[in-house]
Amino acid sequence: MREMLYVLACRVIRLAAKKGLTVGTAESLTGGMIAASLAGVAGASQVLLGGIVSYDPRIKHELLGVTQAIIDVTGVVSEPCARQMALGAKKRLGVDIAVSCTGLAGPGGGTPQTPLGTVYLGMAGKDGFYVKEKHFTGGRRQVRRKTVAAALHTLWDEIKSW
Repeated sequence: MREMLYVLACRVIRLAAKKGLTVGTAESLTGGMIAASLAGVAGASQVLLGGIVSYDPRIKHELLGVTQAIIDVTGVVSEPCARQMALGAKKRLGVDIAVSCTGLAGPGGGTPQTPLGTVYLGMAGKDGFYVKEKHFTGGRRQVRRKTVAAALHTLWDEIKSW
């Protein structure tokens, strides 16, 4: 898995550099793993401007602009939260493209409505924003790594559209 993440990150960095695009991240359950994957590639400094690790809801609100209503009513593991995280990162970091992730990696915290492995990936790019809902299996480590892989794929797809 580690090798696959490196290959994906290389593709993202190379294509974004070729197109002159900048990238940022807003991460919750991955704790900075997406940005770290990108930063592990030579040449990343041309593309990756930064990332915001917003593990705590207060950081999602204060740094990324997630509304308190979404945090309190809808919840941080939700489509609206992922959307606002991506949009907030794009604005705050001043990047062309921002990816976000929020979800439940476990081992606790799941509910029947939002089981463990539920992840929302947000993308703010050229044509606005969108969110993908994912349901990953495995333990905490596997869910986090699968989230990073999905986020890198999402970035790749967005960069290709430019």
